[in-house]
Amino acid sequence: MGALAAESGTPEGTDWDEIVRVWEETDAPEGSKVEIIEGIVTVPPPPSEEHNDTAELVQRGLYTAIPDDWGVYQTLGLTCPESGGLFMPDLCVVPRAALRRGTRVHAGEAELVVEVTSKSNANHDRIKKAHGYAVAGVPLYLLLDAWQSGRPTATLYGEPQSGTYRVLNSVEYGEELTLPAPFKLTLDTGIFPLG
Repeated sequence: MGALAAESGTPEGTDWDEIVRVWEETDAPEGSKVEIIEGIVTVPPPPSEEHNDTAELVQRGLYTAIPDDWGVYQTLGLTCPESGGLFMPDLCVVPRAALRRGTRVHAGEAELVVEVTSKSNANHDRIKKAHGYAVAGVPLYLLLDAWQSGRPTATLYGEPQSGTYRVLNSVEYGEELTLPAPFKLTLDTGIFPLG
């Protein structure tokens, strides 16, 4: 795997285009996601069965809460050249029109991004991706963190400003967490597997 770094905050241009080219050409093991985090091409290990199960349970609920012209995507690359990122969130809700333009989808076009932490790279989701999504202006970021301080936690972030989110709600697994409008969806975090 090749790696190429750029300055964080690099605007779209030669450096960003070069990083994206390396990302496109990276040959990763089947089931792996190749992402750009703070200007560095990364290949985390494939997610566990519990990780995939959690994402699917959330996806199932989201389909009941979104308009017909929005989709829920598991492998959609969302760009954020402002923070040197091209993320492949575990789930994102994006208007279908954004996927039909023939260009990469900017992270700010997502209505919701969901990340399910893995033990090996949880800090990417907690810190670096949270910052990238906030910089891009994603209105809601749901972090499902089975590895948080020994107690699995679901945290909903919102109101992005200057690269930082405000915590809208945080619950331990086993409690309910409600996504606000436009979703108006209550998630029972007790059904999520641990680990």
